[in-house]
Amino acid sequence: MATVALTNTTFDETVESNDIVLVDFWASWCGPCRAFAPVFTDASERNPDIVFAKVDTEDQQELAMRFGIMSIPTLMVFRDQVLLYSQPGALPAPVLDDLVGKVRALDMDEVRKQVTEGANH
Repeated sequence: MATVALTNTTFDETVESNDIVLVDFWASWCGPCRAFAPVFTDASERNPDIVFAKVDTEDQQELAMRFGIMSIPTLMVFRDQVLLYSQPGALPAPVLDDLVGKVRALDMDEVRKQVTEGANH
């Protein structure tokens, strides 16, 4: 699956209606963002069951502010509507592939349990 562009209007629906969503916050003037783009696109083609989405921080400033994006590129990973990863920086292809593998392997019942326990402390 090719990458999809997210907006403030489509972001929540995309995260809620898909099991795994990787989101690349980027801007056209950002050199590291441009370098990461083909890595992200290639990973999307290797993982057609996952949504690979992009948020143009220039066009979607409200969305970037909502998530406190201070540095780009920033990659966020959601699984079952839970934010599992949020880090700035362009990842090399092997690291991105490893991250996808780890997200797939997670026991989400255990993750939700830990989130719930953390909220109660």
